[in-house]
Amino acid sequence: MKKIFKNYKSTIILLCSVIIGGVVGSIMGPRSSVLEPFGKLFINLMFMILVPLVFFSVSSAMANISGMKRLGKIMGSIMLVFLSTALIAAIIGTVGALIMKPTNGLHIDMFKSLMKNAIETQTSEKVSFLNQLVNTFTVSDFVDLLSRKNMLQLVIFSIIFGISVSLSGEKGKPLANILEAGSVTMMKVVKIIMYYAPIGLGCYFAAIVGQLGGQILNGYLRIFLLYIIISVIYYFGFFSLYAFISGGKNAVTVFWKNAITPSVTALATCSSAACIPANLDAVKKIGVPYDISEIVIPLGANMHKDGSVFGGVMKITLLMGLFGKDMTSLSSILGIIGVSLLVGAVMGAIPSGGMIGEMLILSVYGFSPEVLPIIAVVSVIIDAPATLLNSTGNTVCSMLVARLVEGKNWLKSDKEIMPDLNIK
Repeated sequence: MKKIFKNYKSTIILLCSVIIGGVVGSIMGPRSSVLEPFGKLFINLMFMILVPLVFFSVSSAMANISGMKRLGKIMGSIMLVFLSTALIAAIIGTVGALIMKPTNGLHIDMFKSLMKNAIETQTSEKVSFLNQLVNTFTVSDFVDLLSRKNMLQLVIFSIIFGISVSLSGEKGKPLANILEAGSVTMMKVVKIIMYYAPIGLGCYFAAIVGQLGGQILNGYLRIFLLYIIISVIYYFGFFSLYAFISGGKNAVTVFWKNAITPSVTALATCSSAACIPANLDAVKKIGVPYDISEIVIPLGANMHKDGSVFGGVMKITLLMGLFGKDMTSLSSILGIIGVSLLVGAVMGAIPSGGMIGEMLILSVYGFSPEVLPIIAVVSVIIDAPATLLNSTGNTVCSMLVARLVEGKNWLKSDKEIMPDLNIK
C-alpha cells in the first residue's frame, strides 16, 4: 500500500483536490466564483510558460534529431496516427448520434432569445473557408507567435526553425545545445509550478462546477449524456486498444500508470494547451523516445483532438436536427464525418476552443451566424470530457508513433531517451 501511494502520490493528491473542489462547487453553487482567482492563478502560470515551453521543446527535438530520414518517418507516422484515430472517433460519434438522436426534446423556439443575443464580435467579420485555414496555420507578424492563441502557428514555426538548425550541421550545434538546455530548463519551471497544482486545480474546478451545474441540467442533457457515454467507451476501451497495439499488455499497464495525472489536469483545466507539460512528463516516463514525444505532444494539442471531433458531430447533428435537415443519407453521414474531422483539427487548444470550430461548421453548412450561441453552449457543457479525450489521446498516440518509428520492441528498447524530470 505504501509503495502504491509513493508511486501515485502526486496523482492521488491531484485527484482528491479536484473531487473536493467539485463537492465544494456543488454546495456553494454560484458563490464558488470567489475561488476562481486561485484557480486562474495556476492556469495563468501554465499559460505563461506555454510559448517558451513549446518553442524550446519542439525546436530542440527537431534540431537534435539524428537525420532527416528519421524526421520524415516520425512526421509521416504522426500524420497516419492522427488521421486514423480522428477518423475512428468521427465514425463512432456519428453512429452514436444517429442511434441516440440527441436532438429529441429540443426545438428551435427554445433558442430564440439566445439567438437574438448573439455576440457581435463573433459575427461581424465573415471569413472564407480557405482564408480561415490560412489563419489557422500562419500569422501575419512574428510577434503574433508569442501568444497561446496561436499555438499551432508557433508549433509550425518551431518545426521549421528546428529543422533549419539541424540542416546547419556543425555550425548549428551550439544553437541546438542551447535549445536543448532551454527545453530542460522549461520543464524544471513546470515542476515548480506543479507544486501549486492541487490548490489551483481544486479551486478552478469548484468554480466551474458551481457556475455550470444548472446549465448541464437544461435542454442539452441528452447531448451531454450521449457525449459522456461515448467518452467513457473511447477513453477506457479505445485508448487501451491503442496502447495494446503499440506494445502489447505491458504497454497498456504502463499507459494507465502514467495517464492519470494528465487526465486529471485535463478535466480540471479544460485546456489541451495547459496539459502539454503534464503530457510531456507522462510520455517520457512511459519510455517514448525524446524526439518523438517533443513533437507529438505539442503538435497533437493543436491539431489532433478526438474529443473535439465528437463535439463537432454533436454540434452538426444538433443544428441539422433543429432545422430539419436530413442526416441519414450517405452524403450527409460522410459530410458529418468530414466536417467533424476538420473541427478537431482547427479547434483552439484553449477552454471552449476559441469558437473556431463553431464558425467552421456555420460556414460549411451555410447556417446563419445567429445560431452560433446554440452550439457554443454545447462547447461549454462538453468542455471537460472533450479535453480529457483530446489530451490523453495524444499520450497514447505518442506510443503508436513510437511503435511505427522504433518497431514492435520500442518499449523494451535501450535507446537513450530524455531523463525523467519527475514532475510531482
